[in-house]
Amino acid sequence: MKTIKDVAKLADVSVGTVSRFLNGYKIKEGNQRKIQEAIEHLQFTSNPMARGLRTNKTFTIGVLIPRISDVFCTQVIEGIEEILNPLNYGIVICSANDSLAQQSEKLTYLKNKCVDGIIMMPVTSTELDAEGFFESGIPLVLIDRLVKDCELDAVVCDNVNGAYTAVEMIINKGHTKIGIIAGPQEIYTAQERLTGYLRALNDYNIEVNEQYIVHAEYNKSGGIDAFMQLMSLEDQPTAIFSTNYPTTVNAMKVMLEQGLKIGEDISLCGYDQTELFQMFNPPVSVVVQPSREIGIEAAEILLKRIGGDSSRFPLIKRLKTQLIATDSVKTLF
Repeated sequence: MKTIKDVAKLADVSVGTVSRFLNGYKIKEGNQRKIQEAIEHLQFTSNPMARGLRTNKTFTIGVLIPRISDVFCTQVIEGIEEILNPLNYGIVICSANDSLAQQSEKLTYLKNKCVDGIIMMPVTSTELDAEGFFESGIPLVLIDRLVKDCELDAVVCDNVNGAYTAVEMIINKGHTKIGIIAGPQEIYTAQERLTGYLRALNDYNIEVNEQYIVHAEYNKSGGIDAFMQLMSLEDQPTAIFSTNYPTTVNAMKVMLEQGLKIGEDISLCGYDQTELFQMFNPPVSVVVQPSREIGIEAAEILLKRIGGDSSRFPLIKRLKTQLIATDSVKTLF
């Protein structure tokens, strides 16, 4: 059985350096690379239980998300694993099933599992029902959404400018009747994306039509009724901005069922990039969130907190989005 001494010898570093690497401390990038290569070559595996006894850590991280089926969350978790896997951290993934009560229960579950830290996408931005959790001292990093009156580290996207850029693109193609499938009013990301939509209309002197603003749940069936409501208006919008992945997918589903052609009968711009959107002709215009980078940033912040670094708390990082514009938004000129 290979030992930490074997890893140190092959990597040409001290045993102490290997130990620091395995325990999540920051070391020189060159040494990190050599140690990782040695670990892979020797097929070395450390014993998390033994490490936990030595360091008072369990080397497990809790990841709490609203829904397991959420594509965005899956992509974020890939980024988290990219940072934690080389450090031999385990990940416990829990779903709150869009329930504040279940979110509270899962936080308690993770606390009782003695995880070293938690990365969480909250169910709602209005409150965080976490009675007794904060006293535990377990670091918590939010992703995607902030929570009102909660001072916590967080990694979010610039949702206002992401939505603004999308609506501005639609306007620049000649559209003034622009509908939006906005998310739940209590969700931080939905609030910001609606703000971006309204700001773009205001900047381009387009009067806001309240009938063009419909809200939908950010869940598997979200957006179907909202799309139907927009299309049933006597004065239909010529373009629709859908503000997350499920609502975009469901809007496309209804269009196909009704024989409507994207970019011809109705223009569509969505949120979050997937291969599915690129399989259509034309591909769907989307605002792309750096989901993998969100996971990476959140994991790196969490590791700092676990290591005792409390500087710049609460640290909030805002990552830029990218707009991919296609012919799914028709030019009316």
